[in-house]
Amino acid sequence: MKKLFSLFAMVLVMAFAVSNNVVAQEQKDEPVAVEQATDSTVVAADEAVETVQPTQATDEVVQQKKSFHYVLKEKFIEGGAGFMTTVLLCLIFGLALCIERIIYLTLSTTNSQKLLANVENALDKGGAKAAQDVCKDVRGPLASVIWQGLDKYGEGVEMVEKSMVSYGSVATARLEKGLGWIGLFIALAPMLGFMGTVIGMVQAFDQIAVVGEMSPAVVAGGMKVALLTTVFGLIVAVILQIFYNYILTKIESIVLDMEDSTISFLDIVAAKINK
Repeated sequence: MKKLFSLFAMVLVMAFAVSNNVVAQEQKDEPVAVEQATDSTVVAADEAVETVQPTQATDEVVQQKKSFHYVLKEKFIEGGAGFMTTVLLCLIFGLALCIERIIYLTLSTTNSQKLLANVENALDKGGAKAAQDVCKDVRGPLASVIWQGLDKYGEGVEMVEKSMVSYGSVATARLEKGLGWIGLFIALAPMLGFMGTVIGMVQAFDQIAVVGEMSPAVVAGGMKVALLTTVFGLIVAVILQIFYNYILTKIESIVLDMEDSTISFLDIVAAKINK
């Protein structure tokens, strides 16, 4: 009995020792499995990165190719060289006239209050001749109008007023020089675009007649020309219209200031003559 019990105890001890060794071995093997899983994950991630990098590079190349200038040039060519060139010329000539008018009007802007004060001081100190010398040194239509009035200073207020009114109309016409051409290009650009639209539609119907059936592939060429010429024509008209309205506002401001300053100058002349 004792031998059986001691044998059973030895079996239990051996079984416990074996189970401990198995558990210890599993604990040792788990980091290896984790490391293997980690290595496989890293390799998969590297492969994914390597796969993504060429795709990203390709996307960047496509985005660079599809820049604004590239797309603009592409659409310009697709719209047809004939009508797109004429629309572009309208934009170039119209912008050139607008820039010239803006520069001229900016140089024509005068500090009217300062000019009137200097003219009045010159009249007090040196007479009309000295006041005319002051006007010669000032740029703009207001100084020219006052100079014309001072030229009739000795003939009375009425002659001064008539001289200034007559030359004021000339100065206003000079301010408005070139506006007719800008208006022409504003009207011409969309008209050329619509003409391209009509011609593109005619080309599309001609292709349909040749093929004998109506399909998107047949109509696409003519429709593209039609739509692109219209779009570019409208864009040119919008750009030039903005500059045109700015120029009109600038001219109106200069003319109103010139009229107000002319009235003030006549008051100064009347006070000097009647003194």
